[in-house]
Amino acid sequence: MDIQQYVKWFRQSTPYINAYRGRVFVILLPGEALAHDNFWNIANDLALLNSLGVKLVLVYGARPQIDAALEQAGHKIEMLAKVTGHIRNTVRITDAPGLEIIKGVVGKLRIDIEAAFSMGLYNTPMHGSDISIASGNYIMAKPFGIQDGVDYGLTGEVRKVELGAIRRQLDNGHLVLVPSLGYSPTGEVFNLTVEDVACATAVALEADKLLIYGAQAGILDQDGERISKLSAEEAQALIRQKIAQNGLDEELKNLELSVKACSATVKRSQVISYEDDGALLLELFTRDGIGTLITHEQYEQLRSATIRDVGGILELIEPLEAEGVLVHRSRELLESEIEQFCVIEREGTIIACGALYPQDTQSGELACLATHPDYRNHNRGQLILEQVEKQARKLGMNRLFVLTTKSPHWFLERGFLASTVEDLPEKKKSLYNYQRNSKIFVKPLD
Repeated sequence: MDIQQYVKWFRQSTPYINAYRGRVFVILLPGEALAHDNFWNIANDLALLNSLGVKLVLVYGARPQIDAALEQAGHKIEMLAKVTGHIRNTVRITDAPGLEIIKGVVGKLRIDIEAAFSMGLYNTPMHGSDISIASGNYIMAKPFGIQDGVDYGLTGEVRKVELGAIRRQLDNGHLVLVPSLGYSPTGEVFNLTVEDVACATAVALEADKLLIYGAQAGILDQDGERISKLSAEEAQALIRQKIAQNGLDEELKNLELSVKACSATVKRSQVISYEDDGALLLELFTRDGIGTLITHEQYEQLRSATIRDVGGILELIEPLEAEGVLVHRSRELLESEIEQFCVIEREGTIIACGALYPQDTQSGELACLATHPDYRNHNRGQLILEQVEKQARKLGMNRLFVLTTKSPHWFLERGFLASTVEDLPEKKKSLYNYQRNSKIFVKPLD
């Protein structure tokens, strides 16, 4: 084990731990995930989230287990492709004898899941976790009915989520377990799709995250490479492309489910693989994750800095100060000058910053321009520069200057002209450090 790498990762996960405490995550575990050998590791990871104060709702499916049980009983399996709530899915036709088999399968899976979260042997990840699980009739359902001349029998869809009951369980520290079954006011039981239940539950709870387990490591592009993040517009375009290419598959279903949830009240949806050990932890506690993030929010936000950003800016610029690239700024100085800064924030982390220091009515200094090493060569510096230029023009300035000991060509390529100390404003000229011997560049502002 690389101890230093472990320590570094653990420290870097701290902001995420703080951000997730008290948040509501809805987890969609399909029946394929429950049947996979990695399920025990998934249970351990969910137990860890629970111990960190995350409020968990686990919605589980049983499609392959139900198929196997129906086949073993000699019962006919009838599945039709259908769009339910804009989600392309295969919907089961459920008769009364079939429903009895389904209830037995779902009940057994519930017991197996509860058993998995009850493990507490010494030297196991769940030792001392003491997880309490609550399940109940949280989903009110209605019949799917007769569609296109087909009677779907006791197959249903979500009518209402018993929001208050789930929230009370979460507030009491319980992990809430929700099966893909629903109940009617008349006492009927309906077989539901797990996707319908998970989405409806996440939307009703206004969940912070809907985490979807699938066979693949997120959503893949045309070359089979993982897409780390998607905006709503990008996701919609990809859905149209995948419909034209493939029609119906699990990946498309998970993508559409994510977009539907995020288009309602869910802040973020993430698709990860149930086959990859530790996928949940890597997705949640590392900056770039291991799955695909779908969100209507801006994944990266360019904005003015606030006093709460001081720590993040210091963490970003201190390595550059140590190398002599940037002039040292104390926390006290940075706090007093924070209104001069703009930042790019990614997942709660400051990954780029820059500042505008007015020198006189005509001139401003671009200072403290820095980008995290992991995010260079992707135009973040350009975005900061454009923001600083915009602010300078707003203040009536007609030129911007910068002092730098590195990357002179970067500034030349962006319209700056090589200059001298004599061209600096009087205020800055008197403070010029000849020992640093910084190069000076000036850019006229239109």
